[in-house]
Amino acid sequence: MNKNIEIFNSTAADIDTIFHFYDLAVAYQKKVFNKHWQGFDQGMVETEVAESRQFKILVEGKIGCVFAITFNDPVFWGEKDKDPAIYIHRIVTHPDFRGLGFVNIIIEWAKEYILLHKKKFIRMDTWGDNSKLIEYYVSCGFKLVDIIQLNNTPGLPAHYTAISLALFEL
Repeated sequence: MNKNIEIFNSTAADIDTIFHFYDLAVAYQKKVFNKHWQGFDQGMVETEVAESRQFKILVEGKIGCVFAITFNDPVFWGEKDKDPAIYIHRIVTHPDFRGLGFVNIIIEWAKEYILLHKKKFIRMDTWGDNSKLIEYYVSCGFKLVDIIQLNNTPGLPAHYTAISLALFEL
């Protein structure tokens, strides 16, 4: 990993920045795709920070990207959720830092993370009809495992209602 690019746990002081990044992501999603995030619960992000599951990528000391992980995703993965895995969610790159290959940087970080935490798989998801992003994740080394239909998704953000979802694994 480039010595000028480092991954750290996000802190409570980063929460406003994380939500600013989410706002930037929604604006970008509206420009390039027909779906976009519908917002996230601040309590969820605060919990991720408190549990050391929210991360930031610093580029020469500036936050260039944020992402979160979880250790379970039963709504999306069903029986496979019993596998020892981490699930990467909400990768958001600040527009000033696009093109630096953060997904590949996150993958390399995640490979080390799963070894340290005795996990076997790295998993992600995106909208099932976002062919550009699906192709990109596959080009980064992920295998497209399945495309599932979601209907009733209580407890999840609104954008997960009545959609197809592409599931990836490494």
